[in-house]
Amino acid sequence: MSDAPPASDRFEGRVVVVSGAGSRGAGIGNGRAAAVLLASAGARVALLDRNREWAQATAELVAAAGGTSIVLETDVSEPDSCEAAVKEVVAQFGGVYGLVNNVGIGGPPGTAIDVDPDDWDLGMRVNVKSMMLMSKYCLPHMIAAGCGSIVNVSSVAGLRGGTPSLLYPTSKAAVIGLTRAMATHHGRAGVRVNCVAPGMVYTPMVASTGMTEQTRAARADRSLLGTEGNGWDVGHAVRFLLSDEARWITGVVFPVDAGTAAGSIVYPSLPQQR
Repeated sequence: MSDAPPASDRFEGRVVVVSGAGSRGAGIGNGRAAAVLLASAGARVALLDRNREWAQATAELVAAAGGTSIVLETDVSEPDSCEAAVKEVVAQFGGVYGLVNNVGIGGPPGTAIDVDPDDWDLGMRVNVKSMMLMSKYCLPHMIAAGCGSIVNVSSVAGLRGGTPSLLYPTSKAAVIGLTRAMATHHGRAGVRVNCVAPGMVYTPMVASTGMTEQTRAARADRSLLGTEGNGWDVGHAVRFLLSDEARWITGVVFPVDAGTAAGSIVYPSLPQQR
């Protein structure tokens, strides 16, 4: 029987690209949390965001945690921008080990009857095509090195119904399909591909919608734990899936949702057992 490898989530200089690494305002979004946690574990992190100021704020948190990062203003829905960003990462850091595909938007409202088709195309381009594009340019470097790890950020909305708009849950379900297909395509090359499905987390993006405290409480109450999550909860899951502790895990959907995907509370309390 072989000895078990020592437990470690240290990344020891590995290069990880995080898209959507900024946050709206001073709060902690999923991408910002993942970037800071990865850098704290020794990764060199490339912070990609269309808004340079948002990514720069994340870089300051990384530096405060003793980590190393670079900021790259990138529109991940555009092929040329993705390709240029990855080239710059390789030029500065020498390679790519990990990729966190975190960019996503709520997209247009409406059912199939009334959703705007052009806005639909934009939502799918940002939420799904961007992940294909970033993977397209990062994967060759992972394959050349014989190892790599990709984490795509989906949503519990991609696992179950109940969202009033059509675009968001459709695009997040597509991310799950993308994850499983890529895991199949690139596993024998040493590349793992997984996805996290956050539930009702409260992030700066959610806060920007003007959500009331009453709505926040109602959202939290929909989960089995009855509590609200945040970007750090998602970031910890992302870091785990990228780490060596997850070396035998690929193609999975990892809900980070206080049990929302598992079920819902039907009774206020269980009947007494006799």
